[in-house]
Amino acid sequence: MSAPMPETAIFKDSEADRSFRCKWFANRLVVYGVLLLWAFICLFPIYWTATTSFKMAPNVMKGNLIPWVDFQPAWLGWRSLGLSPDTIGAESTVRDEFMKRFANSVVVSLTSSALAVMMGSLAAYGLSRFRYKFAWMKNDDISFFFLSQLILPPVVLALPFLVLYKELALLDTRVGLILLYTLSVLPIVIWIMKDQFSSIPTELEEAAMVDGLGIWGAFLTIILPIALPGMVAAFILSLVLTWNEYFFAALLTSTHANTLPVMVASQTGSQGISWWSMAALSFAAILPLIVIGVTLERFIIKGMAAGAVK
Repeated sequence: MSAPMPETAIFKDSEADRSFRCKWFANRLVVYGVLLLWAFICLFPIYWTATTSFKMAPNVMKGNLIPWVDFQPAWLGWRSLGLSPDTIGAESTVRDEFMKRFANSVVVSLTSSALAVMMGSLAAYGLSRFRYKFAWMKNDDISFFFLSQLILPPVVLALPFLVLYKELALLDTRVGLILLYTLSVLPIVIWIMKDQFSSIPTELEEAAMVDGLGIWGAFLTIILPIALPGMVAAFILSLVLTWNEYFFAALLTSTHANTLPVMVASQTGSQGISWWSMAALSFAAILPLIVIGVTLERFIIKGMAAGAVK
């Protein structure tokens, strides 16, 4: 029969457990505190934009932040866009213009992002599975060449694109923006998807080809479903970049193909900046991205976990 444990040993064990629990609780408190602080920093601009759209001019200048505490919410910003409850049923040229710019942004962003993901995925798959040599450039050099296109400042390309688009009759057209945006986000898609495809074992394709599938059959039926989360992550990143692009949209469009960022930047006049109108327009512009991000969150997480985004 074993001897009973001394009372001092029991006391020491309880002290050790209590110390461990205190350290664990303190660590968790610090971690969650940092995460909450970071979430506040990230979400505060959205909160500020949303609340500013309901402020009057004096509230904006005073920096009031909390509705019904610092200021009484009003529909001034949304009324200026024809989107307030008392104007939504009436005719509004500003609302019609907003809907036209919104449609332009939707068509241009979705189309260019989809094209970039399709072409970028094919290029990335080839770079991750086959060996190429173009002059002195091999696979890694070709991948770096694509990525190096992001180093060039957009303003350097302003004059060449103006001359080229004028000759091709692509100024102020959706097609012109789609082609340009597809090229601008294509290097990012190739970079993301190359890493995604490299993380997939080649044995899966070899087994599929042993069963009778060809290269395209193995890619479409085996590799593509596995790489889908990474493709969604690349699509969302491309969508955000193209949706928020301002420089080329302001440079190459004037009337028919203007997008929302151009309209947001135009909320200035001789009396100054209409902060409430700009805030309402900005919040209406970022709301679709928020909805898409929340809806496709699980795909983004899967893509990040699979190594699609580093």
